[in-house]
Amino acid sequence: MTDSITIKLLKTLQLGYDALGEQAKQLMADFIISQRSADGGFVNKQGESDLYYTAFGTLLQYIFNIKFNIEGLKNYLDQIDAEELDLIHYAAYMRCGLLASIAEKSKLGAALKILSRKEIREQQSFDVWPNNDKDSPYSKFIWHSLLEDTNNHKGNDSKTIAALEEYTVPSGGFSNMKGQTIASTNATSAALMVMGQIDGYNKDSQGIAYLLKSQLPSGGFKAADNTHMPDLLSTATALFTLRCYGVQPRYSAQEFIEAHWLNNGGFGATILDSSSDVEYLFYGLLALGTL
Repeated sequence: MTDSITIKLLKTLQLGYDALGEQAKQLMADFIISQRSADGGFVNKQGESDLYYTAFGTLLQYIFNIKFNIEGLKNYLDQIDAEELDLIHYAAYMRCGLLASIAEKSKLGAALKILSRKEIREQQSFDVWPNNDKDSPYSKFIWHSLLEDTNNHKGNDSKTIAALEEYTVPSGGFSNMKGQTIASTNATSAALMVMGQIDGYNKDSQGIAYLLKSQLPSGGFKAADNTHMPDLLSTATALFTLRCYGVQPRYSAQEFIEAHWLNNGGFGATILDSSSDVEYLFYGLLALGTL
């Protein structure tokens, strides 16, 4: 059985964690703990409790072996009306529940065995989708991950592949909007991950060449054809996707990633960013795990 996207992420995060020295582990763990909110969730950049950030913080707690406040997390989730959430926050809500259920398992294999099918909302029940388009690569990535996380994925889906192909651009990458001439690294990574999960990770898949040429000699990846500064999010998603496809990047990204590590234990979004949150610590650790 092919690992779900979430399990692939967890395994890569674990590799990043294992490569850290003890001092670095402690610094990052302290930062993660500092981002927990009193209501059981995690905070965003503004210091406000946020479900989206709680999903990242909960994943990191699992990797760093930080003791879960399971009752606090469950109480936090109980206060949320899941029927009113948009897709992104609903997927975060379900992932938090999943992680709470496996928090006491020490191995990913053991976690996989306890997964059971969970009822989820119908696709048409969501009024808000990323880019206002349920078929865009990012929307498909979130939806496919949700199906996998809840054991609702039904296997090969040729319609999904066909829908994604409508977002290709002449450069060979993907955009989150149809009819575009400029591709983006994150849309391309999202499309490739869904296609890989459904149809197998073929190294010749459309978009791999685009990701490779999006990497700069610094080791970082730029967000799109029309941008020049590399960023940590694009770098993490591209490196993770290439790793899943068994493709090596053109340049080593280690120095680029380390340059974004901040003194507080988090990671900056770009080399100019001096603040962090659990989302960007997640991207930093994920990028390290691909090395």
